[in-house]
Amino acid sequence: MTKQLDIVILGLTLSSSWGNGHATTFRALLRGLKQDGHRVLFLERDVPWYANNRDLPDPDFCQLDYYSDIDGMLADYRARLEQADALIVGSYVPDGVALIDRLADLDLKRLCFYDIDTPVTLAKLDRGDEEYLARRQIPVFDAYFSFSGGEVLTRLEQQYGAQKACALYCSVDADRYQNTGEAFRWDLGYLGTYSPDRQPTLERLLIEPARRLPHLRFVVAGPQYPVDIAWPQNVERIEHLPPAGHPSFYSAQRFTLNVTRADMIAAGWSPSVRLFEAAACGTPIISDEWRGLGELLPDGEAVTIARTTDDVIDALAKRTDDKRQAMADRAKAIVLDGHTGLARARGLAADLLGLPERLSNLQPMLQQASA
Repeated sequence: MTKQLDIVILGLTLSSSWGNGHATTFRALLRGLKQDGHRVLFLERDVPWYANNRDLPDPDFCQLDYYSDIDGMLADYRARLEQADALIVGSYVPDGVALIDRLADLDLKRLCFYDIDTPVTLAKLDRGDEEYLARRQIPVFDAYFSFSGGEVLTRLEQQYGAQKACALYCSVDADRYQNTGEAFRWDLGYLGTYSPDRQPTLERLLIEPARRLPHLRFVVAGPQYPVDIAWPQNVERIEHLPPAGHPSFYSAQRFTLNVTRADMIAAGWSPSVRLFEAAACGTPIISDEWRGLGELLPDGEAVTIARTTDDVIDALAKRTDDKRQAMADRAKAIVLDGHTGLARARGLAADLLGLPERLSNLQPMLQQASA
């Protein structure tokens, strides 16, 4: 029997899925950890943006506590941090650099980093932008868990000095993401917060097809889209869709669109949580192209990779119901076999158990890295 771990996570947010992909990623992972008997304390900075938009303020799969500042959090939780089998800091945590420096003063058993934004993080570091992580801090972590796999892991170790880089892809909670059996409302939909670098792809792969196919129905769900976007009349807009509404949203589409941020395309091997959610719901996927996608979901068998507007139009026009269903079934089988929250939790637990416990605090190593 695998040892039951006591894990503390300092993450961006667990309570609110508004405008971020961190919450759903953490929720699937932590439910998996709970299912295998591990104990998790999630510490979330209490900030107005998430406090006013919480859709899971009191989860039943972990202890969720809020803190106002680093000093207060350390005063209240120091003993718990030091007794935990592993302390994991997430990307985009407010005042992340100062937080990591303070954690290095503690007698921790294992200190790890979970980067849910790895390509963005590395691009920021290369520009000298240390918003939530300093380059000098990377060698301090016992393990650097990365949203991206493939060659990114080699880069983390060889170029950035990570002691051990491990892929920790996002995942899906298979108990909550299932097809609802409802009738189709849309021929193609997209779920995602507005991002300037994704918008040209959304224009090419959804908005332009909608203009050319006025008899079909399209939908875009997500916040922060500029008011000056010229949406065709056959594109429905949903400002925010909480996770509880995702299965219904996917189930009501003939196809769903996956669009990837530029930094993640450049890095490759960075599957979005939306891929796994849609596949678990049995919805056929049309996706932009990036390295590693075909290894995850074979093109033409489990996903349609679209490079142009015409590729999307052809898929919408030529995919028979049998072909659509076959692709959806293949993607679902792949995702449920290896990309659920439980599968990801077991991989994380195995990686943590493979790390030796530290015998002293991390400050000397941090000072050496700064020299």
